[in-house]
Amino acid sequence: MPRLKGQVAFVTGAGRGIGQVMALAFAAEGAIVGVADIDPATAQATVREIEKNAGAARAFAIDVSRRDDFLRAVDELVAEFGRLDIVANNAIVFRREPVAEIREETVARMIDVGLKAIFWSAQAALKHMDPERGGVIINNTSPAAELGVPRSTVYSAIKGGVSSLTRSLAVEFGPRKIRVNAVCPGTVPTPGARAMNNNDDALYESRRQRCPLGRNGTAEDVASAAVFLASPEASYITAAILRIDGGTTVNGGA
Repeated sequence: MPRLKGQVAFVTGAGRGIGQVMALAFAAEGAIVGVADIDPATAQATVREIEKNAGAARAFAIDVSRRDDFLRAVDELVAEFGRLDIVANNAIVFRREPVAEIREETVARMIDVGLKAIFWSAQAALKHMDPERGGVIINNTSPAAELGVPRSTVYSAIKGGVSSLTRSLAVEFGPRKIRVNAVCPGTVPTPGARAMNNNDDALYESRRQRCPLGRNGTAEDVASAAVFLASPEASYITAAILRIDGGTTVNGGA
């Protein structure tokens, strides 16, 4: 029996990278998936991939930082499929710059997408998740929340906020049977991540060498953890920050 059969999930940043693979994994486990991305073409591409494998999905081309757009999309998903069980927050804007060069608009945009959108997802969950059945919110944080990472100060601050927000929401939403957890990927060389690191093969090789398991992560590693956290197998897990980094964080940084 698929672990998420009959459930409805809403996944942000699902047009590419980890978010896309997470959406595909939820669908493979039987969930109907709302695929949200600011790029309509990539959102539709993810939906086509899900449908090709006999899954059900709907694309939503939205800017998740806009509260009204976020809530409207979830309203439409629930109107069509009758319920909401899982919200997975993957959308992020990433800029790597020295502190002296950071512009106000860059900080605002990164915070809007990477942190504020999680508040809107929480409001959507409260509105639509059945108080008896409950539901699951899964956030995407980073070891950068704990480590000092040069030229990534805004990103690190946002991910620190995501981790803190995950714990706070878990306590506040517990009485509603809504579990709130976060996946915390280490080095996962998705095309987007590689582009932000100038496709620096030497960087990824050095990170691989620091990993106790001897390899960098994959989007599938993260998606598998998300499926577990969404499933009944994790029914007594909330407020967890699940590292998926092969032990790299405790071995000198991700």
